[in-house]
Amino acid sequence: MKSTDDNQEAKVADVVKCCASCGIAEVDDIKLKNCDACDLVRYCSDKCQQDHRPNHEAICKERAAELREEILFRQPEGSCLGDCPICCLPLPLDKNKYVKYFCCSKVVCNGCTYANMNRQMAERSALECPFCRQLYAKSKEEDRRQKKKRLEANDPFALREEGRTNFLDGDYERAFEYFTKAAELGDMEAHSYLSLMYREGELGVEKDRGKEAYHLEEAAIGGDPTARHSLGCNECENGRLDRAVKHWIIAAKLGDDESIERLKEGFKFGYVRKEDFATALRGHQAAVDATKSPQRELAEKRAS
Repeated sequence: MKSTDDNQEAKVADVVKCCASCGIAEVDDIKLKNCDACDLVRYCSDKCQQDHRPNHEAICKERAAELREEILFRQPEGSCLGDCPICCLPLPLDKNKYVKYFCCSKVVCNGCTYANMNRQMAERSALECPFCRQLYAKSKEEDRRQKKKRLEANDPFALREEGRTNFLDGDYERAFEYFTKAAELGDMEAHSYLSLMYREGELGVEKDRGKEAYHLEEAAIGGDPTARHSLGCNECENGRLDRAVKHWIIAAKLGDDESIERLKEGFKFGYVRKEDFATALRGHQAAVDATKSPQRELAEKRAS
């Protein structure tokens, strides 16, 4: 009964735009702010929000959980890799089909990299970045200076890659610091690394299943197909096949091959519906086709 009363109170406060605690209406000189967690009610001050918390806490947590679910299972527009900054086509998920440039923190597809190299060879010019035209570093010292410049600018790409370097070198404490900074600045791959560190519990941080799940979800929400696939696998292990299938469908529509294989297996054993599998297949093919171009195919042919 109390939950119903709280719901009614929130609806009334929303309609008349008044403080849910003291009831004062929003006028020119009084601005109300929404509850950050649930967005259901408004308050005129921090004190009113604090005073109203005992009455609002239950419905707030319930609505916040609902909003989280909506965000978690929303299909991203594309993968976290985004588009090649030169040809503006989606970057492929295969790490062998693009190049990372630390001078400008850009990721360029092999097609544009290959075209740039052909131009430089024809002009007999010095090797330079295809995006920012910065000359390639001629020494390790120059390379370090370029990376340091990006780190000092708090570039999330540079922070994540520096964290990755430290991670591979076994310096997990510094890796954690860089990943945390990059994740705070919105880097999805950094969230994935943090999730891994919290899962293992032996990589510089204490094992924490809650933080592992949080960072994995953040990466998935931001369009990381690998993180999304992992969420599906976790749900499958916990026996929640309906949620696992949802995650795999989202990842498949981003072009993830492993998720398509899991859906194929699920269709074979009867826990993936025919129409869902067909939708995932079409979405997967569309995502893969979107990353193709004659220039990229030529670069792949030349590399083979």
